[in-house]
Amino acid sequence: MNIEYLRNFIKLTQFKSFSKLANELPISQSTLSHQLSQLEKDFGGVVLIDRTTKKFELSKAGVLLLKYAKQIVNVYDNSKLEISKFKDQFVEDIIISASTIPGSHILPRSIAEFRYKNPDVNFKILINNSKKSIENLNSGMADFAGIGSFMNYNENDFDYIKIGEDEFKFICSPNHELLKDGNLVTFNELIKYPFVWREKGSGMRYTFKQKFPEYKELDFELEFNDNDSIISTVSESKYISIMSEMMADKAESAGLIKSLKIKNYPVIAKRPLFFIKLKEKQLSMLKKKFWDEIKSKS
Repeated sequence: MNIEYLRNFIKLTQFKSFSKLANELPISQSTLSHQLSQLEKDFGGVVLIDRTTKKFELSKAGVLLLKYAKQIVNVYDNSKLEISKFKDQFVEDIIISASTIPGSHILPRSIAEFRYKNPDVNFKILINNSKKSIENLNSGMADFAGIGSFMNYNENDFDYIKIGEDEFKFICSPNHELLKDGNLVTFNELIKYPFVWREKGSGMRYTFKQKFPEYKELDFELEFNDNDSIISTVSESKYISIMSEMMADKAESAGLIKSLKIKNYPVIAKRPLFFIKLKEKQLSMLKKKFWDEIKSKS
């Protein structure tokens, strides 16, 4: 029995789709299907997933295997970790899925410092929105996540460290007609122009909607899944947007955008930023060391 087949079976029950999981893994959908068939053969030809319905549904045997597969994989990983201590050198990957601000502006310095002191660690940083980063954590595709919002997930399911705070700013082109009398404008002036923002699943978008109920009056026309595309769109058009203060300040220093101040709204929205892991997840020595180092700086 192949331990990776069991590992992918567990992930498959979380994604509930062969195609969606195949998009996340470096293997094809047909390979995943073959792995499942092989598992079914290993366990005497039982059916693990009911393929007769469109809805993804585990058989009774599949539910039972899922229970034991999690235990088997956990025991295997722990034994591998313990045995690795007898090796002269052990190189370990630490995979972090993070949204833009934590992943590109906050965590890199800590990662660089830790890597310098611990050369046996390889970091893999996946830049995603907050929702996708939490999904990657839950599915075992990442060891840690850096997020701007817990979205609709229960924060009690995670251990978390506050690694910063973010404030939002409205932005526009440096040549925008809104700036004719300076960068202090009214909200009524603002809503006359088309608005571009982040995609669903973005922690920025989620927080903006939660903290700034007036957002419903904005003229929504475009959405992008990255901040650079928003900056490019805003910098050469009449579009306006909302942006993290950290990113807005850098873009403004580069002459790409201008930040706006809104009369009667001194603060648009604020949010804490978190570094998280699954609750009570057992960590290897190096991963725990990295977690503790992030915690010591918070």
